[in-house]
Amino acid sequence: MKRTLSAVAATILALSLAGCGSDDGSTDAGTDTGAGSGPTLIQSGTLTVCSDVPYPPFEDFDESSPSGFTGFDIDIVQAIADGMKVELSVKDSSFDGLQSGQALNAGQCDLAASAMTITEDRKAALEFSDGYYDSEQSLLVPEGSDIASIDDLDGVSVGVQQGTTGKAYTEENAPGAEIVSFPSDAEMFQAIKAGQVDALLQDLPVNLDHEKDGGFTVVETYKTDEQYGLAMKKGNTSLVDAVNEQLTTMREDGSYDEIYNTYFAVAE
Repeated sequence: MKRTLSAVAATILALSLAGCGSDDGSTDAGTDTGAGSGPTLIQSGTLTVCSDVPYPPFEDFDESSPSGFTGFDIDIVQAIADGMKVELSVKDSSFDGLQSGQALNAGQCDLAASAMTITEDRKAALEFSDGYYDSEQSLLVPEGSDIASIDDLDGVSVGVQQGTTGKAYTEENAPGAEIVSFPSDAEMFQAIKAGQVDALLQDLPVNLDHEKDGGFTVVETYKTDEQYGLAMKKGNTSLVDAVNEQLTTMREDGSYDEIYNTYFAVAE
């Protein structure tokens, strides 16, 4: 049925006003709506999260869970979505695309939750939440290896994940190592199991998870004062504020500790 020009104009005006913010906190994608409005989301009523999977215990596949994923990061963002009264949708994405800001700037997701350390370089391209996890780096080797510390890595092949602070730490502290970059932890772990690399240098909880599988041991850990943050598109300060509000609530009501202890209490 044809509409008159005035009716079409009225419809366009109504849609544009609706896109500027609504009572349920949803807005259209692209720009921050400023103070007093709800957080900017790419899909109304849904917090869309990108994560590089698998990277246990932070994120892993789980068909039995509502989101299809599980892990510390997933539980954190599920609690954030619940507090914001929106649904959660999780997408598997490449870490390099997340830490560079490419995925967020392209509108693939609202938020990146992927064990991502807050760094000055990343802050140039991304907004970050408050830190939600203090991390350390670590060195994993096969049981019986002659490698006992980072000082033993000269001429040794070391697996790292591209775009990570683990890679940067290895480059800075083991300049004599033969550094082999992989797109994800899954490929790294397969490589050390196949004898293609002699060691893995990456986040401690991930290497501890591999240690549980047997045949491998963490020989050294490194305090780096790293904190993980949830990353968002540059300029989307309304979403940053909403996420930080939920993180604060979780710490105050004890739900953060419950999630943390589920994954890390035994390891510590």
